[in-house]
Order: sequence, then C-alpha cells, then structure tokens
Amino acid sequence: MIIATHSGKFHADDVWAVAVLDLVFPGSELVRTRDPALIEAADFAVDVGGIWDPERGRFDHHQKGFQGARPSGVVYASAGLVWKAHGPRCVSLLAEQRTGHSLTPEQAREIAAAIDGDVVQYLDMSDTGAAKNAPGGYGLSAIISGFNPGWLDEQTAGSAAAADAIRLERFRRAMELAADIMANGVAYRVGAMLAVQQVRQSERMEGGRVLFLENSALPWAGIVRNEMPDVLFVISHSLADQRYMIHTVPTSSDTFDARKDLPTPWAGLQGEGLAAATGVPDAVFCHNNLFIAACKSFDGIREMARQALAA
Repeated sequence: MIIATHSGKFHADDVWAVAVLDLVFPGSELVRTRDPALIEAADFAVDVGGIWDPERGRFDHHQKGFQGARPSGVVYASAGLVWKAHGPRCVSLLAEQRTGHSLTPEQAREIAAAIDGDVVQYLDMSDTGAAKNAPGGYGLSAIISGFNPGWLDEQTAGSAAAADAIRLERFRRAMELAADIMANGVAYRVGAMLAVQQVRQSERMEGGRVLFLENSALPWAGIVRNEMPDVLFVISHSLADQRYMIHTVPTSSDTFDARKDLPTPWAGLQGEGLAAATGVPDAVFCHNNLFIAACKSFDGIREMARQALAA
C-alpha cells in the first residue's frame, strides 16, 4: 500500500491520519508529495488531492464545497475523515496488541467514538481554524507541529533534498507519538470496560457504605458515583506499593468534593503522627485535602474506614 500526503510543513491532522492507516495497513510506503501523478497512483491520499471518497482511499477536506461534519457540527479535517473510516479497525488491532483482548465490532465503534470526542475532533478543529490548538498552547496539535524542522534546521541541511529528508524523518517521529497516544487511549478504555464487572462485584463492607477493591488500579470512580449511592469510601490494595488505600468518593468527575471527607484531624499527617491520631500503628499518610489515606495492613485501613464513617 502507498499512502500519499502533502510535502512541506505537516500538521497534527495529517500525521494522525497517516499513523492510523500505517497501523491498519502495516508495511505501507509513505510518500510526501504534491505531484498529482504520484497522488493519483497512491492507494491512499491524505490531506491532499481534492477528493473525499473513503471507498477510493481519498481523504482530503480542502476542496471547494466540502461539507463533511460530525453530528455535533465539528467539521472534519483529514484526521477525522480517516478515523471515521478506519478508527474502529485501528481500535480493534490496538486492543489486541496492547491488552490481548478482542473487541466486538460495537465495542470497537464505541471506543473509536470516545477517542474522536476526546482527541481527534480537536485535531480537526485546530486544522480548520475552529480552535487555535487542541486544546491549549501545549495541546496535541501544537506538540505535533513542534516536530517540524525550523529555519535553522533547513539552513543547516544545505539543500532542498536534505531538508525534505529531515522533514520526513520528523514526520515519522510525530507518527510514532500519535500511534502511542492512540494505543494508550485504547488500552485505557479497554481496561475501563473490563473493570466494570469487577467493581460491581467487589465486596461491600460496613453496611454497604465501604467498597473493597483488591486492585487499586481499577478505574472505579464513575461506576461508584453512578451506581452505588450508599458508598462513602472505597478501600483498595495497591499492588505496586504493597499498601492499602482509603479513597473518598467524588461527587463529580471534575472535582475533589466528596460524598464524605476523611476526618479533619488527619489532614497532612504521616507516620507516627497519623498513627497517634487514628490509633492505627501502621498508618502511613493522609493527604492534606482529605481525599486519600494509606495504611500498611488491611485491618488498619478498615479501622480507618470505620473511624471516617463515624466522624
């Protein structure tokens, strides 16, 4: 397979789009050109060629009359066009590679849609001028654009051919970054999907007000917040640190405000100070903002949970 995209300065939308095709069609040849004959001969034309026709592998959005947009109204650039056509397949492949888990077609579509909402649409918005970056000065669009060689690089290169070689190498490095971001996003969402049943089936303690998770890495907050209104604290075992944690339950996804805070006298205490305040000899620390604390033993963290409930 030959993937053609434009030469010269690259942007996040064409980098992301080519990275997707490279993952779905491994071993493809990348050609960066504006030569119409080379573009026409390619299996895929990304961000160049003046045609949007996914069946023919054409993914440009610059042509007069282009009206491709998401249901939300966010206009497509090449990242979104390629992701719309090949994102679910890319998600399925990355899920198998990163997690060893096979997704159903519907699961792959759901994860692809989530990544479009979190990442890809912002790359398109940056490219079409709907947003300056995606988002912020150090958003992904700006970071990928930063891979472009500057005038000093081109001056040092000494020739147009050498400058093109530098830009191609930088483009490939930016593709690697984009592919890592895709893979991380897929792995996170597959993990979250698989965690749902484990969280739902975890042991409830103290009259249902405390949930115990055997692995503190499980993403639990959304499930507990939406499905377990009686749970005030979550205790968990940190396999990495070999200690037990007690967490408050946030009232929303964007705040530390909790259904119930840990006891105020624990704030900022560590070691002997926290042990003295709780009577739990192996207590480790409590965050100053009272949303998390740690203990070395299960019995100790359960006692801290009881005290927190009673406070």
